[in-house]
Amino acid sequence: MLKQSILNSLCLTGVSSTISHIFGIDEPIYASNSLKEITQLTDKYFNGEKADRVLIYNPDAIALWLFQKYTEFFGEIFKHTQIGLPVISVMPSVTPVCFASMYTGAMPEIHGIKAYEKPVLRTDTLFDALIRSGKRLAIISTANDSISMIFLEREMDYYIYDTTEECLQKALELIEQDKHELIVLYDRRYDATMHRFSPESEESLKVLKQVINSFATIAKATEKIWAKHNTVIGFLTDHGCHEIDGKLGSHGLDMPEDMNVIHFYGFQPKR
Repeated sequence: MLKQSILNSLCLTGVSSTISHIFGIDEPIYASNSLKEITQLTDKYFNGEKADRVLIYNPDAIALWLFQKYTEFFGEIFKHTQIGLPVISVMPSVTPVCFASMYTGAMPEIHGIKAYEKPVLRTDTLFDALIRSGKRLAIISTANDSISMIFLEREMDYYIYDTTEECLQKALELIEQDKHELIVLYDRRYDATMHRFSPESEESLKVLKQVINSFATIAKATEKIWAKHNTVIGFLTDHGCHEIDGKLGSHGLDMPEDMNVIHFYGFQPKR
């Protein structure tokens, strides 16, 4: 694990208003400022038009230091994206807190999830903003994970499965059907593996490659099937990770290894 001392300056709370800008809708009530590094590229690639399809791939616990140390693993992401933007997570750096901040655009003190707990979020989210604008949305996740629980009770489609493989297959089906403006796909595999075997174990690095290849498969499908749309795809993780005694993986601390991540965005102009 690479030892880090500097925290990224941009925050993942900017994701919610950034995706709102990409769609050309009003942002959620408590959303922080958008990430101009992304919105400017959207305007450039789409010639001032807005996106009408967005697919967000949410892998769990892909730390910035993993990208820095194993950059060659990320080649399949480079093929389908134009920018990798370093951002900082929020504290505590655990999954429900981080995804709540990502999709509300607010810090934990505002949205109310401040620990590893999974209540239905009542704060205004990107999903609520898109629903108000008439968009059709889908969340695809494994059961009992944060994304499958904290954003429930909204007028959107939920596809909850036992395995990530089922989630990936459903994502490909929804891309083919081309009925949803936003698809959010959660992938828990790396997080689950690194907790058991440590972030740099043979098992964890194998799964990291699988996660990246799965994203590439999804990206290729959007490039082929959504060709008539202005499409944005994102590889947006929630937090990082570090090794603890006993060669196990963990996260949740206010340290660069847990807080620093990198988000990738790809822009596919209609053709």
